[in-house]
Order: sequence, then structure tokens, then C-alpha cells
Amino acid sequence: MQVNAGMQMTAVTVLMGVDCKLHVTSVESFSVKHSRFRDMWMAVHVASPRVWSRDLQKAWSTWGCRLCSQSSSSTQSSQNPRTQAEKAKRRQAREKAILSGDASGPGLIWSDKEKITYTAALVPGEKKDTSLPFPQSYSPEYVEFGWYQWWEKQGFFRPEQHSKQPHAVDKYFSLCIPPPDVTGTLHLGHALTVAIEDALARWRRMQGYKVLWVPGCDHAGIATQSVVERKLMREQGKCRRDYSREEFLNQVYRWKDEKGDEIYHQLRKLGSSLDWNRACFTMDPGFSSAVTEAFVRLCDSGLIYRSEGLVNWSCALESAISDIEVDSMDLSGRTLLSVPGYQQKVEFGIMLTFAYPLEGQGGEVAVSTTRPETMLGDVAIAVHPDDPRYKDLHGKHCRHPFTERLLPIVTDSIVDMTFGTGAVKVTPAHDHTDFLLSQRHSLPRLTVIGGDGAMTSDCGQWLEGVKRFDARERVITALMERKLFRGKKDHPMSLPICSRSGDVIEPLLKKQWFVRCQEMGRKAVQAVEEGELQIIPHFYTKMWKSWLSNIGDWCISRQLWWGHQIPAYRVTVDNSKDTEEQEQWVWGRSAAEARQRAAVKFGVNPDAITLTQDPDVLDTWFSSGLFPFAMLGWPQQTEDLRQFYPNSILETGSDLIFFWVARMVMLGRELTGQLPFKQVLFHSLVRDKYGRKMSKSLGNVIDPLDVISGVSFERLQEKVKEGNLDPRESVVAMEAQKKDFPKGIPECGTDALRFALCSYKAQGEDISLSVSHVLGCRHFCNKMWQTVRFTLAMLHDASLPTPLAETHPLSSMDKWICSRLYSTVQQCERGLENYELHMVTSALHSFWLHSLCDVYLESIKPLLKGEGSGCEEQRAGERQAAMSVLYHAVSVSLTLLSPFMPFLTEELWQRLLPYANSDGTPRSLCVQPYPKTSQLEHWCFPKEEADFSLVQEVVRVARLLRAQCQLTKERPELWAVCAPDQAETLLRFRSAICTLGRISAFHLHCPEAGLSDSPALPKARAVGTVDHSICLYLSIQNAINADKQGALLSQRREKLASKLKQALAHTQMPNYAEEVPHRVRQKTEKKIAAMELELKNTEDQLLALEDTRKEV
Repeated sequence: MQVNAGMQMTAVTVLMGVDCKLHVTSVESFSVKHSRFRDMWMAVHVASPRVWSRDLQKAWSTWGCRLCSQSSSSTQSSQNPRTQAEKAKRRQAREKAILSGDASGPGLIWSDKEKITYTAALVPGEKKDTSLPFPQSYSPEYVEFGWYQWWEKQGFFRPEQHSKQPHAVDKYFSLCIPPPDVTGTLHLGHALTVAIEDALARWRRMQGYKVLWVPGCDHAGIATQSVVERKLMREQGKCRRDYSREEFLNQVYRWKDEKGDEIYHQLRKLGSSLDWNRACFTMDPGFSSAVTEAFVRLCDSGLIYRSEGLVNWSCALESAISDIEVDSMDLSGRTLLSVPGYQQKVEFGIMLTFAYPLEGQGGEVAVSTTRPETMLGDVAIAVHPDDPRYKDLHGKHCRHPFTERLLPIVTDSIVDMTFGTGAVKVTPAHDHTDFLLSQRHSLPRLTVIGGDGAMTSDCGQWLEGVKRFDARERVITALMERKLFRGKKDHPMSLPICSRSGDVIEPLLKKQWFVRCQEMGRKAVQAVEEGELQIIPHFYTKMWKSWLSNIGDWCISRQLWWGHQIPAYRVTVDNSKDTEEQEQWVWGRSAAEARQRAAVKFGVNPDAITLTQDPDVLDTWFSSGLFPFAMLGWPQQTEDLRQFYPNSILETGSDLIFFWVARMVMLGRELTGQLPFKQVLFHSLVRDKYGRKMSKSLGNVIDPLDVISGVSFERLQEKVKEGNLDPRESVVAMEAQKKDFPKGIPECGTDALRFALCSYKAQGEDISLSVSHVLGCRHFCNKMWQTVRFTLAMLHDASLPTPLAETHPLSSMDKWICSRLYSTVQQCERGLENYELHMVTSALHSFWLHSLCDVYLESIKPLLKGEGSGCEEQRAGERQAAMSVLYHAVSVSLTLLSPFMPFLTEELWQRLLPYANSDGTPRSLCVQPYPKTSQLEHWCFPKEEADFSLVQEVVRVARLLRAQCQLTKERPELWAVCAPDQAETLLRFRSAICTLGRISAFHLHCPEAGLSDSPALPKARAVGTVDHSICLYLSIQNAINADKQGALLSQRREKLASKLKQALAHTQMPNYAEEVPHRVRQKTEKKIAAMELELKNTEDQLLALEDTRKEV
């Protein structure tokens, strides 16, 4: 996927090498670490003579610093530019932390859990038997077995299922999965995309929408071809050129078939509710015809044209390469690197200076460069018109020492006269900025490096055929011999590297096909400004506008065999010198159509025409840019296209904002007349615990299947060794694994992984993924399992629950949990509508764990077990009401969780299904109605929900007093002295307070109202306060005395005071607000507030204890 085009501005402003003495270092030192900015590096052709207009200068001030910064991917952090030296320093610090263990702490701590497998016979696609005995504990392997095949066979993921749903609505929801490369496997970054998109698709499906989520794979031209070429060389000792094009393509298809559907297997394992009947591959015949149609239409409208321009070239692959295949290697100074095709390492990170002698007079002009081999292609020297050092040299010439060419000294305000010598060597055929200078000053363009990386004949016989980096050494030696060498020094830089071959990228001048993007870019900006296209989060809109407002033309030619061969044909007319001497091109949906077009264009008989199809293929991003409508059958007016286009939303990583998203918007509007989607939702990048982007080149990627099924430490190490990494990166990666996963990764399961991924705030800062967090979510799964297990045990001996609409809570605790569920549904509705999935998962986790399990279940256990006061009939009624509330609370919660945890919720919901009013037809949770607040309005009790916070505080202090008095087994009595309104609340929840506080009796004293329902306060008592207004007195007969309690409280107060002092001192450090990240400051503030509250409560208890002593 390639080079763009953003380029009239970006290539001009950013890709100005040391050769041009601008603010940037050199073409090599241009940072392409941000994948979202690599387009700036890509092939650029500028037909317009506009160079460095005010808009460009403004764009440079906006983007230039960012593009040369070290910032990793967050748009917010990218606003703070860092030098290459700082960037290297941070990378080294991370490596040091890994190698030394300074930042790693203990590795992932876990113990093996019993693996339970589903042993009953099951035909694939048949429904699992949930009447079997309920296992004692949660086992992901047991839970996930069989469900996906059943969902798929039943067609639950197909939009055709929509008409069968009683709750169906006349709305659709469509989206496509960002097609992963067919060469690779999914990593956790892909898993994040899948988890988010599947949650949205399942939610809309449960809402009754007609949902279409289309899977697909990208043919990944350069990546796939590289993999197959290496395979052929390894197995047969042959390269691509040893085969005909057709034979080689057969080898690629054979490899693809052998590789199988590995990515599709991973997607199914992740529980993705994709419509597999509509899966598409970008090289499928239907998709290929869409690519051809798009090319022809864009050519017909003048938006695609052929011209000469600079491209990023991989000499090892002998092809222009795409931006996604360009990596950045940061060098702090002189570095020796291995380069394909060279036995000895090559020196980089050096800037040298040499002199050009002035012609016809004494003196010289010194210039600096990081690429001395390109000086053979120098055609001029540029200086700033106001530079006093060169005032007398305007219009003069220098003599090239090797070619004897005269090099004019031209003036241009683009030159930064404060940098280096202030004089710039101009090499138009090998530098993006110099190419533009050649247009302004009518300079020739000499190609001195060929496509194979060898020097051309324009260099002279002494260098012709010499490889470029060998030529570098010869040039330096020759300069020294002629006494023109003026020195060299270390030069921090970022070196662009071909990720597929490891080769150093070379800008070369080639005739290519380009897409005019300025007008399409303007329309894409307009769509956002007018609200037609919504970008989420909103802060990406500024970047969108800044980039697309200055976009340049996009090179779409690739010198490959694997891909969509460009449907353009060079025309030769019999006995016509014009078509032989000059290139004449036509295009068509087929060779026959192209022949007819040529006949009309040249006014000749079709039989007099010879056509030669362009051997190049189209940039992979070109075909990917058609995905939202080509997947639906475009250009045919299919029923899918009519129903599901435009797509409802595009969800993808923020690093693809320009490579993929912008191109889809431009091509979609141009070719279909409509935007391809209505909303764009960007999620952040996934990083490891050390802050490094997960990358195959760093060896820190984690296969989601390894998290789902577990993997040994030894296997993790083997995967690093198989990755063919740089030796140092391999050492760092293996050491990181040793520290982070000394026992490997435990089996966490799909549901835990999905829930963990969705629990991160994806719309903001980058995600530092922790496997320990996933493991914590597995523990949550087990909590859900045990909750349902308990519920089923209680249901076994009870009457069937009443229907939800007829279930009305009786007790205060029932009303409270019902109202908590109502509020949770509200939070889910709001979070899902705003795509804030972390808010939804947080609300569901909090409800299930802290409200349902920790509070409600514990409070009703005595009732469900037949304990309590009152007559048998009353207790039975209360028990039935509580049982119905519990059943629906669990069932509704499972439904709320279903989009995030499809396997576990299906398993548990099916276990509960026999207790519902079922008609016996096959039902799945994934197509049940998603809970709505309108269905639960009769469960809204805001007073009970608000009052219960006081109850929870009373319980908390009662437990604290029991712990302080070391009453671990006893159930003492508790007195509360409070105000009348507080007494009314506590009276309603008295039973729950006794159960949750583990006290035998709860007595209330209300002096203001003259109310007392108990004997006098005990003399031997522990004292606590709640809300600074309620005094609690715990009877401590047979417990520790007041003096010991006071000593314990004093120790606690001193410890808290010391911790609080340290925390406050940390916040008062110089530049605390500027240097400490916002999220860390927030976390610290919460800790301080909690410690202050606890300290206040401890002091209140000490005061109350002292008052008690005086009374005694």
C-alpha cells in the first residue's frame, strides 16, 4: 500500500534532505515511524509548478515538526516534537528496562486451573447439550466448544435472519472488517478491532437491525510476493525471474491454498459474528473486475494519468514499495548495518562535506550530504538569495570533478542558509525536494542509480555497474584523492527500511500511474466540515483537514507480478513513428475494449494496432480503498449494494487514517457518488507494557490464540526465533518474555480476552495491554459461572420465576438491585450509542461483581435457604419474589454482556432457558432483544438506590470494627445513633445490614425523635462513625478492650498520615503538572482523596472512643 500523495505539500516540506540544508536532516533521516505519516515518504509526482506557496509553508509549520518527531502514535503526544537523539534515548531506556528488569517487576503470576472438556458426542453444527451436569468451575475450553459452529449453521450472523426476528426493526447496520493481509496472522491489535466491531454488530443485531458484517482478506501484493519468492528460493533454489508470470502466479495461488484459512480460523475463534457466505478476497474475480472498473472510470475522468515521478524503491525487490512496508530505523550516529546483497556491513549515520571547485576562478563551494554516491547525479548548487556568503556567486558555475559537467549556482528561498554551509547540492532524480527544484529552475534529471541498485552509465565507466553502497566508498576515496573531501561527522537520523527485504529505500525517478487527489481531498474535507461524515474521536478532524487540504498525487504503480495488473496498454500502430517514439496509452475493461478505444483515438483499423499491457500491478491500497462497495458487488447494482451501502460505520486503527480511510472516502465518493460510510470510529494502537508498539520487527506481538488457549514459555521463545529478527531485537524480545511470562501465558479464553480489550478506553491514548488484566477478566468469568451455578441450585427447588413484566420487587433489597440493574441498562445504552465500550464493560463488571454478587446475593442467601423471621407463608412469598428478581437480574445481565462475551453468556443463558417461558424452538442469546430501559421502568427505584449508599457505609464501618476488634467468628450486636431520616432508611434495610455486616442484631437510637428500639448502649463497645453524623457502637464482649482498639487505631492513623505525606510531596515536585501524564495525575489524586477520607474516619473513631471512655 503505497505512497501517497499527500505530497505536493508533504514531500516538498518534509523530504528535504541535508542535501538541501533545510530544517530536516536528509531523505534518509526523514522519520517514517508513524505509519499514518508514511504517505509523506511515498512516491510523489507534482505536475503543478506551485512550490512552497503560503499554504505549503503553513502546512510545514503544522506538520513538519510532527513528522520529524519521535512521537509514537497518539495524536496528542505527536504535538510535542522530539529530536532523533531523544527518540533513540527513549528506545534505549526501554531496552535497558527490559534487559535490567528495572521496569518489569514480577512476571505474570498464575496457577494452573483444571481443564474441563465437553465429552459428549456432538456433530459439528448441532446444538450443544446444556442439560448435562453443571461443571464445578469455569473452563474456557468447555464453554467455547461447539457454539460457533451452531451459530454459523443456524445462520444467526446473516442479514437474512432479520425477517425471522419478532423484534426486527426497519433499519440496517453494515460494516466491513479491515481486511488483514493474507500472508500473516492476527495479533492483539487485530483482536482489538475484532472485539470492538463484533460488540457493535452483535448489539445492533440484538436491537433488531438487519446487520451485515463482511469478512475479507487483502492480497498484500509486496508481502505475499516476498514470502513466496523466499519460499521458492529456499525449496527450489529459484527466483521469480526463473518462471513465466503465469507460472509464478500459479505458485502464489498454490501457496495461498496450502496456507489455508488461518486468519479466518482466528476470526472464528474470536467469536466474530461475520457473514462468511459473503467473505471476499481482493483477488477474487468479482473484486478484480471492480478494481478494473474503478481504474477505467478514473482514467476516463482524468483523475488517473501517467507521468514521471519519484518513488520509494526497494532495490532488492526491484519495485516501488508501499508505505505500510516502510519501517524506520533510528540511528543516533555512526552505525554499521547489514544490507541485502552486501557481504560487508554498510556505514550510515554519517554526514560528510566535500567541495565543488568554482569554474573560471579560484575558490570552492562546500556542500554536505548523507548520500555521497548521489553526487554523480548533481546538476546544480542552490543557495539562498539573501545569503551574503554567496552574493558574488549568483549565476556562476562549479565544475563537477568526475563528470566535468558545469553545475549552475541557482538561488532559491527554500534553502535554509543557517544550516550547514548554506549551499545545497541538487540531485533531482534521487531526492523529492530536488525534483521540485528542477521544475522551478528547468534543471535536467540524471538517474545515476538503477532499479537493481547499481550505478548507471551516466556515472562513467569507473562506477558503471558498481553497487550503490560500494560506489559510496569509491566516491569518498576519489574525493580524498582530489583533495575535495572536507570531513565527516556523526549525524542522528532515521533510515527508511523495506520491511519485507531489509533493504534501504532509494528514491528513484520512474514513469508511473498517478491519481490526482487535490479535488477529491477537498471534497473529503468538506464532508467532515458539513457533518456528512463524522469522525470519532473528534480531535482527528483537525489532522484530517490539515493533511487532505494539502494532499498531492498518489503513485499507484507497483513493479510486481502478484496483484491487479494495471488495465492500461501501450499502443503501437503499424507504420507509425509517433507511437514508436513516444509512449501512447489506452485503457479498458478488457484488451478488446482497449483495442477499440485505441482505434478510435488514432483513427485506424483495430487490426493495425498492437497492444502491450503494462506489466506493473496496482498499489494494494487502491483495491483496499474500494472495499466498502466492491464487497457488496459494485459496479453491479446488486441487492446488497442497495440495502447496505453506504456502510453504517468504519471502525479501524488510528494509524490507517490516511493510508486507507482517506482513500476509501475519496474513491467512494468519486465512484459511487456517495460517501462509503457515515461514521469513522478510530481506536488507539496497542502497545506492550514497556510502551513499545507491538510489531513483528520487535518480536513483541502476541497471538490472540496464545492468550485464548494458553502457551508455554518455551513456545513463546521459539516464535521469537522463528521471526528472523535483528539479533539485538531478538535478545530484547526474549528477555522481555522471560521477565513477563516466565511460566508462559495461561489459558484465559475468548470471552476474557474480548472483555479485557473492550474495557480499555480505545478513543484516546494508546493502549498498554496487560495479559494480567486479561487474566483478571477470566476470574470475572469464573465469578459469573459460580453466580449462575448458585442461581440454578436455588431455582431447582423453587417455582418457575414470574415473567419479567410481572415481577415486582417486595423488599428494599429487591428494589435496590432492580434499580441498580435499570441504571446499568441506562449506562449500557448511553455507552454503546457513543461507542464508549469501556464505559459499558465497566458498568457491567461493577454491577455483576459489586452489586449482584458482593451485596445482593449475600443479603438474600439466608432467605433463599429458608432462614429468617415471620410465618412460613410470608417467607415463601418473599423467597419467590427474591428468586424471580435474582433470575431476571442474572438473565438480563447475561444479555447485556452477550456482545462482549458471546460464548460464556450463551452457555449460561441456555442453562437458565428451561426456567423461562419457552416455545421449544431453537433459540440463541445472540438474537434475543437487547435490554432497554423502557422494558424495566417498573424496576426503577431511585430512592432505594440513593439511600443504599448510607447502608453500604454502615456495613463497611461495622466490618471494619469487627476486624479491628478481631471478631472474626463472632456475630456481635450493633447500635446506631442517628437522625430520624437516617433511622428510617436503616430500618428498611435492617435485615441486609445484619446479613452483610455479620452482626446478630441491629439496634437504632434516634435521640431527636425520642426513638429507641433496643436496650441501652453496651459498656464494652467499639465505636465508629459514618458520614460524620452516625455513631456506631459494636458490642465487644469477649473481644479486645478499648485501650487495645485505641492503640490499633493510632497505629493506623500514623501509617496513613505517613503515606499521605509522601503522596502529597510527590505532587508538589517542580514541573509535576507538565511532566507527569494526565492519567497518572488522576490516579494519584484519587489515591490521595481515599487516604484523606480514611484518615478522617480513623480520627473520628478515635474521638468517639475517647468520648466513650469519659462516659464510662
